[in-house]
Amino acid sequence: MRKVILLIITLLPSLTIMASTIDNDSVPRKKSFVSKIFSGVGGVLKEFNNIDTTYIEPQHYKFTTTFMSTYTFESYRITSKSGQEVHFSPEARVKAGPYIGWSLLFLGYTIDLAYISANKKKEMDLSVYTSMLGLDFFYRKSGHDYRIRSWDLGDGENSPVTGIPFDGLKVSITGLNGYYIANHRKFSYPAAFNQSTNQRKSCGSFMFGGGYTRHTLELDYHKLQDVLKEASPEHVEELDSGLLFNKIKYTDVSLSAGYGYNWVFSRNWLLSASLSAALGYKHSSSGHDPINFFIDDFSFSNFNLDGVGRMAITWNNTKWYFGADGIVHSYNYSKSRFATSNYFGNVRVYIGINFGRKKSHKKT
Repeated sequence: MRKVILLIITLLPSLTIMASTIDNDSVPRKKSFVSKIFSGVGGVLKEFNNIDTTYIEPQHYKFTTTFMSTYTFESYRITSKSGQEVHFSPEARVKAGPYIGWSLLFLGYTIDLAYISANKKKEMDLSVYTSMLGLDFFYRKSGHDYRIRSWDLGDGENSPVTGIPFDGLKVSITGLNGYYIANHRKFSYPAAFNQSTNQRKSCGSFMFGGGYTRHTLELDYHKLQDVLKEASPEHVEELDSGLLFNKIKYTDVSLSAGYGYNWVFSRNWLLSASLSAALGYKHSSSGHDPINFFIDDFSFSNFNLDGVGRMAITWNNTKWYFGADGIVHSYNYSKSRFATSNYFGNVRVYIGINFGRKKSHKKT
């Protein structure tokens, strides 16, 4: 009997631990606050890429690497109230370089193939495409490589100055556009613009979004007048008062709507096109509080129509892909004395390969 009691006393701690373990296994453990946050974020990201696999084939690989060449362009047109007009645009630029990506993150380096050391031009374009939402961020600051492409000061003469260098124009623009894709379970922007999915059946979708941009335009009109007189002294007239400004700064807040369509015209081939029109409210922000500009200076004349267009063609067999795509932004600004319109964008040509096959997509 004494031996039995001693055996029970000896085993009691072990039995207590076992009971505690059994009890803990039978009761679900509470998630920590941090775990709940990560779980919630994961659920939201999963919903961003929730797709109908009848129309869209998901990505089978973890990583991708791409070699890409980018052609950038831009144009500015200034028109006075009397109809005088001057059109500027810089030389187009071509950049090329490698990229490597994982999920929504891409890192790359490009080299300007026609780099001019004296030119202080800066450009940054970043687009994020998910099935449900998209985001465009862009920043551009001009250098000194603008050229006068055409002009009309009322005498109909413009050919003598086409292509003349002009360093008296400085432009900068910073913007952020976001949009929601209504039919995101069947229509895939990523299939056309970052090759992270494959569109298997043709489909379209409406898109809705908004944007915010800051524009700055500086014009040395004394230099402009001198250049025009030197180029065509017998035809040139004095610049209209609408073109005699030094600097314009304005803010643009917009709401947009559009439609896009993905056409699968052959196996692994996709042709995509979309167009969005934006109703933008533009306000000259110099000397004003930008937070209260709607109240201080609201006017229906400050509404203008802008636009964003995209087009892409790609071949993708889930392992290898190649193709080309392009995006164009258009902005208009109109006041009683003058109006400006500008567009800018880029065209990319690329070839790439996916690697690091996901476990859920291992070949059997």
